[in-house]
Amino acid sequence: MGGRRVGAAITTASVLAFSAVVQVVGQGVGQAGEPTTLAPGVTYQTFSLTASHGPVQGYAVTVDLSNPHVSAGLLHPPSVAERQPVSTMANAQHAIAGVNGDFFNISETHAGVTPTNSSDGPEVSAGRMLKAAVPNSQRFGPGLPAGTSTRDVIGVGIDRRGRLGTLTLRGSIITPSRQLDLDGVNQYAVRDGGIAAFTPAWGTTSRARVVCGSDTSRLAPCSTDTTEVTIAHGVVTSINATPGAGAIPNGTVVLVGRDAGADTLRALHVGEAAAVHYRLDSTTKVPFRFAVGGFPILEGGKPLPDLDNSVTAPRTAAGVSADGTRLYLITLDGRAELSGGMTVLELAQQLASMGASDGVNLDGGGSSTVVTRTPDQSQVTVDNNPSDGSERPVANGIGVFVS
Repeated sequence: MGGRRVGAAITTASVLAFSAVVQVVGQGVGQAGEPTTLAPGVTYQTFSLTASHGPVQGYAVTVDLSNPHVSAGLLHPPSVAERQPVSTMANAQHAIAGVNGDFFNISETHAGVTPTNSSDGPEVSAGRMLKAAVPNSQRFGPGLPAGTSTRDVIGVGIDRRGRLGTLTLRGSIITPSRQLDLDGVNQYAVRDGGIAAFTPAWGTTSRARVVCGSDTSRLAPCSTDTTEVTIAHGVVTSINATPGAGAIPNGTVVLVGRDAGADTLRALHVGEAAAVHYRLDSTTKVPFRFAVGGFPILEGGKPLPDLDNSVTAPRTAAGVSADGTRLYLITLDGRAELSGGMTVLELAQQLASMGASDGVNLDGGGSSTVVTRTPDQSQVTVDNNPSDGSERPVANGIGVFVS
């Protein structure tokens, strides 16, 4: 369902499989395999076709969100700054199907800085915000289409309808004498001069990466003007010069500031009362119950302008029908003799040909993974052929669940 424009805050039928004949607009006709019913309301099938650069092998999961026993949700590791294979997350959360999700911080070019493994965009799970988005300049992955950002997501609202939206962080740090702006939550980068908060959901990974890069380049040097403040149960308990690491206890928030943000935090005092408040404001009328980052490629049934149509690769995408009752998850093999993958434009066209009105591109390449579990299986199976030769641990994914 389209819906990237208005505001809210987050705090039994079977699916009809897509046609046995599939088509990439302008690229020819292929064939879809016999659909498999994973559960009432969830089908899975393979498809093959010829795209601009040769044959493509694909995999599709179609979900009927109007079925009260079917839902979609965030697949995620135990902590935000952690990676796991899609199959591991799906089995741990008892999903019957899933694909990989958002682009993420897979490697680090800053000397001595540990990769955080966390995603570029926001994460919402079971109505709870896990993290916000990094600045556009700091994201990993290909360039964004015009008018899109790291704050764009696909998800399902509390009304059980799928939609695209944009989630923007609104946060503050309140003391008896002042109110400070908060610029990030559980994210691996923050704007120049900003302050980011880390909660127990972040995990044990070092928080040092958040002061690296800049508003113009992910590769810019790390700031050396930093301050870290720990607030436990509403009281400032420590102020340190550098970002730390290790588990954050329940009831505790760690703030990390860089440059002007560091100066602001240095003005706090141990023993001072302080409260941290934050939320994700949505452009959708209905709050998200689940959301994951991905950049829009399809809107109103039409590909966004100027999508890349030259580079083919393994791809993963997610889309929703115009009324939000259908969720489409597709994964494409690539970098192989039997499947060269698709361009981003072709990916958008493929989503549209399956019935999607709006859709996003998710992480691709070696991250592209689809897993499914039939009723007679206790564990999911990896159905595609990951281009790395085996599953790559990823930051998050989209899972399909039945009750």
